[in-house]
Amino acid sequence: MELSIVVGNPKPQSRTLAVAAAVAERVAGASGATVARTVDLCDHADDLFRWPHEGLAAINDAVAASDFVVFASPTYKAAYTGLLKAFLDRYPNNGLAGVTAIPVMTGGSPTHAMAVDTSLRPVLVELGASLPTRGLFFVMTQMPELETVVDEWAAQNLTGPAVLGPMTRGTVEG
Repeated sequence: MELSIVVGNPKPQSRTLAVAAAVAERVAGASGATVARTVDLCDHADDLFRWPHEGLAAINDAVAASDFVVFASPTYKAAYTGLLKAFLDRYPNNGLAGVTAIPVMTGGSPTHAMAVDTSLRPVLVELGASLPTRGLFFVMTQMPELETVVDEWAAQNLTGPAVLGPMTRGTVEG
């Protein structure tokens, strides 16, 4: 099983990427998936609005073929970034069908903590992804406690049949 990470931060190698990678590590541990690719969208910013674009089409296809995808973005004006929106807009309706998605957003304060479930989650559902757990909103002042915060989120969200069923689909024959 494959897991992809897609990060919509305009800064390369951002703290949002570090948070997404930590979440992906926990998802991989719970599901048995392998992190197959990390897409740092700032590396593709010049191409996001070029239609068609073979390179981005290949990335979109690879992400859509993943079993799991961690979609991560910093919070800008109570929503995810335009970089991530432009990437997601390249998918047709149900273009992420069959993907188990985990939304992650980062922010400077807990004021916008609901953004992960009120702005990012709905577009992933619209694209047909399965979201069996709550997303993670990570407050950036917690970076020194990154591992602990993500472990706590994983303990609360990556357990139980509602989550483990989708996370292990295809691994049990029956």
